[in-house]
Amino acid sequence: MSDVSRRRTGELLRKLFSILLKNPDGLQAGKALSQLADAVTLTAHEAGEYEEGSRRFEKIVRFATVDCVKAGWLIKNKGTWSVTEAGASAYKKLTDPEEFAREASKLYRAWKRGQPDKPTSPSDLGLEEIEAAEQKSATITFEQAGEQAWNEVEQYLRNMNPMEFQHLVAGLLKAMGYHVSWVSPPGKDGGIDVIAHTDPLGTQQPRIKVQVKRVGHRVDSDGLKLFVVMVNEADVGLYVSTGGFTRDAEDFARNQERRRVTLIDLERLLDLWVEHLPRMDDTTRRRMPLTPIYFLTPED
Repeated sequence: MSDVSRRRTGELLRKLFSILLKNPDGLQAGKALSQLADAVTLTAHEAGEYEEGSRRFEKIVRFATVDCVKAGWLIKNKGTWSVTEAGASAYKKLTDPEEFAREASKLYRAWKRGQPDKPTSPSDLGLEEIEAAEQKSATITFEQAGEQAWNEVEQYLRNMNPMEFQHLVAGLLKAMGYHVSWVSPPGKDGGIDVIAHTDPLGTQQPRIKVQVKRVGHRVDSDGLKLFVVMVNEADVGLYVSTGGFTRDAEDFARNQERRRVTLIDLERLLDLWVEHLPRMDDTTRRRMPLTPIYFLTPED
């Protein structure tokens, strides 16, 4: 990317970090890039498009963030970007954009040299030459494919009929070896959507009470407390939320001494689904049909 100077790269990275630092729980890559584009004035080169129609700006930033990931400054997980403590420290310390970008590039090269049985990168590989770096191209392709897959699954679940979502969770519990005795019918459910047991007759403790929420926002501690009061000491409570949970809700669940409550966000739900997919019946599989597609994984 010969038309992008190191200083300009640093300016974009630092502005990106300032946006992410305002979102300590992370921000979806698409939203982060959109907010970044709105916060800066794009050059003609950055605003231009590649032949496939994608804007050059997004690729420039994605390539630059590869250095930040390998430097330990940035984490990318299922399409969500977040700044690490080391990244926040670097942002505070390295206020000059060019110095910020140079240090990220330096740490990337140090990481690269530490990879076993791999050729050493040229010592002066600059960000202006990043377009020719095959490894980074593979990383970006892999990253975008993962983001697209995750976003589609997320949208699919959040648009699912509430009753269908309850049965999806119930089917997952069955695949995990639990015995589902009740799934709430349409109408008021009193806050409990699924009841399951560890034995077929439901005579053994604990009884598992489940609430499922197909929402786009994080459930806070107040919302969680309404569920916890329905969980007896001999029960286990499972709260499934597609929107995840606030930190105070997580703290509240973790600090329960007499009631056991497990929180399951969208990421954990998907991980459990993939893990137990081989043991699901056909009806349950069809509720969220997934097909594995294999990519060559870029170097870690």
